[in-house]
Amino acid sequence: MSGNNPSIETAIEVKNVNKTFRIPKEKSNSVKSLIISGLKGGQYESLHILQNINLEIKHGEFFGIVGRNGSGKSTLLKLLAGIYTPDSGSIMVNGNLTPFIELGVGFNPELTGKENVYLNGALLGMSRREVDSIYHEIVDFAELSDFMDQKLKNYSSGMQVRLAFSIAIQSKSDILLFDEVLAVGDASFQRKCFDKFEQYKAEKKTVILVSHNMGDVRKFCTNALLIADGKIIDYGDPNKIAMHYEDINQKVIDQETANNNLIAKHNDIALELINPHNKSSFSTGDTLKVRLSWNSDFNVKNVGIALMKASGEYVYGKNTFKTKLRNGKSFNSIEYNLKLNFGHGRYYLSAGVFGEKRSDIIAFLAEGPSFIIKSSSDTDWEGLAFTESKWIVNS
Repeated sequence: MSGNNPSIETAIEVKNVNKTFRIPKEKSNSVKSLIISGLKGGQYESLHILQNINLEIKHGEFFGIVGRNGSGKSTLLKLLAGIYTPDSGSIMVNGNLTPFIELGVGFNPELTGKENVYLNGALLGMSRREVDSIYHEIVDFAELSDFMDQKLKNYSSGMQVRLAFSIAIQSKSDILLFDEVLAVGDASFQRKCFDKFEQYKAEKKTVILVSHNMGDVRKFCTNALLIADGKIIDYGDPNKIAMHYEDINQKVIDQETANNNLIAKHNDIALELINPHNKSSFSTGDTLKVRLSWNSDFNVKNVGIALMKASGEYVYGKNTFKTKLRNGKSFNSIEYNLKLNFGHGRYYLSAGVFGEKRSDIIAFLAEGPSFIIKSSSDTDWEGLAFTESKWIVNS
């Protein structure tokens, strides 16, 4: 894993790394058939997972690695962790590295929570005395003080993840490597993880984060790369990398679903994006046109439409209860135009149809068509929404 020391400022240096896996074309159902196949020189398919990877991560960087499933990022991660070795090229690590790739992998379900703390501490290279000194800190962070004498097999999956992460962050390594750790746990625990990451940034710890959540990449990372088909295709500013990743993701989704993602139907109501180019990608400031329609037998007097982030956060809503459309007469379709003064990201629409009152719900579409909003990387504003504003300098 390590070789000649790189620059003192460099935490990790990857040079011309390639990694290929050989996958047997014929499935072996027994050890005997596997041995016979090997003796006969069975046929294998070579999968070139990583190709000519070059990368340098400086000490103190919070570095993001992003890419779609199958892009090669997890293999790269395991190469950096020393779990895999490259077929060619070199990887140099300047400092102690601790990978948190599969939290709780060393847990024993037959042991108590407390016993697992000491077991995992030993796996991280800690002495019993060292674990003694931080035991209560681990338990407090995990919020599991009432459960530490119970066997781990009685823990929920969320409790196990909390305990595993709480142990993992006690590592004193120079370089920390995390794989999708913020995708687990409840919202409250994730906030504590965010606080810990902010602490790492303040302490100038070297952190490598693999994530599908571009919000996390934008928030924490100081640098990032995008990998696709085993090659690094973009490198640099995290916001630029996140936008590039989301563009690629959207193109793949469009190819896979054609125009099906422009319309959604459920409970006899339909919500459709109306645009001349059948696109599902917009820029901040564009106008989104939507058509809501429903079963003509419904006695609909009011409608409501909501805009949601892909993560489920409620962004914006509009209804007709004060508008008195068609003087209270029933109708079976309506169009709505919305100026997209919102930040970069994936969104989706929800809709409902009602009688005279809000409580008179006739039908509801919880998850309608989705789309991407792209905001330019050189804008002078950040956040979820854009509004007209100006600076006033006091004399």
